[in-house]
Amino acid sequence: QVQLVESGGGLVQAGGSLSVSCAASGSVFSINILGWYRQAPGKQRELVAAITSGGTTNYADSVKGRFTISRDNAKNTVYLQMNSLKSEDTAVYYCNLRYHSTISRTEYWGQGTQVTVSS
Repeated sequence: QVQLVESGGGLVQAGGSLSVSCAASGSVFSINILGWYRQAPGKQRELVAAITSGGTTNYADSVKGRFTISRDNAKNTVYLQMNSLKSEDTAVYYCNLRYHSTISRTEYWGQGTQVTVSS
């Protein structure tokens, strides 16, 4: 029983900034990986960034240098700071919780939050 709730999406002009957050609750094992994925209409869902409970991060090439992922382990919350936004960043952003494959292959998803970048 895990629930992920995203918040903070909205409309922003190209070049602007926006931050989104995701709070995980329920039976969450403390050693986990939290990530942000996004999906634009007609496209596949893609990984944006991920962060382990130990602080190791991974970013998609398209967002490196512009986005920063962080987390608060005590709150089981993950954040994504998005700077220098481009129109191609427009998508529904989803929070994801998973574990190392040697522990569990189960993963969980949030409901998504819309991020729209106007050009």
